[in-house]
Amino acid sequence: MKLATAINYMNDDITEIENRMKQITGEEHSLISTASSHLLQAGGKRIRPIFVLLSSQFGEADHDQVRNVSVALELIHMASLVHDDVIDVASTRRGHETINAKWDNLTAMYTGDFLFARTLELVRGRNEIAIHQVLADTIYQVCVGEIEQIRDKYTYDQSLFNYFRRIKRKTALLIATSTKLGAIAANCSEETIERLTLYGYYIGMSYQIIDDILDFTSTEKELGKPVGSDLLSGNLTLPTILACQNEVIAEQVQQFFKHPNTPEYAEQAIEAIKKSDAIEDAFQYSQAYLRKALHQLDALPDIKAKRTLQKVAGYLGKRKF
Repeated sequence: MKLATAINYMNDDITEIENRMKQITGEEHSLISTASSHLLQAGGKRIRPIFVLLSSQFGEADHDQVRNVSVALELIHMASLVHDDVIDVASTRRGHETINAKWDNLTAMYTGDFLFARTLELVRGRNEIAIHQVLADTIYQVCVGEIEQIRDKYTYDQSLFNYFRRIKRKTALLIATSTKLGAIAANCSEETIERLTLYGYYIGMSYQIIDDILDFTSTEKELGKPVGSDLLSGNLTLPTILACQNEVIAEQVQQFFKHPNTPEYAEQAIEAIKKSDAIEDAFQYSQAYLRKALHQLDALPDIKAKRTLQKVAGYLGKRKF
């Protein structure tokens, strides 16, 4: 099941969300707008808007508000990518030049700030205060996650707890916020909001683990960035942490972190991680989160949105690696 097939009945909503993002990023005739539009043109799966739209179908939603919430969540995601690229000194994303590579770090940071700022202007109407509170807390948590990522770069001694907390803030939080805000905008019951929020959290954890696996197992063409770019940027992900239970691989990673300008050390470690059991072990962690996500849907009404959420979970959990 392809993602596009599962959600094709929402194409009109997704097209409208895309148009609103283009309008927002192109409103100011300035370098920041040009940079924002450059990022938007790189594309993306628009996973977060999809989750907002699906969650809103469990209640009675104001469709205009739901679309604006969807745009807000995707702008937060885009802003976090811009900041990530500065932190990681990344030159490509999705096969396109990053903003920091095409312009400079200052332009990239202010572009990210611009996108963050625009999100809080978008939400009006029913449950406006509650939605703003969730958005503000989400931006806060994302920023804390960015600071922690900076702090932990090239730090070898990291635990699984550190990793899971980081990806919670990096990825899972935004997806959980997407499902939560869709439900809030639709005036769903507290139980439904809670279940959809947990579904989003568990899906987000699974999704990020799969991304971290793909960073080792995909090609540069498929990734739109170098293979092993997380390790090259000094970031420990689940496959690396698990692989470092092997003393030889642990030594290779430590050598690279001590000499980050010597890519041969990283290349040796990347090849060793790819051949280790850590890839399959990391996949099993992802599947455990996926099962928890699907369990949260069991008690929800058997409507089309529920079945689509199940299909989307299946797609996200089985991406090729």
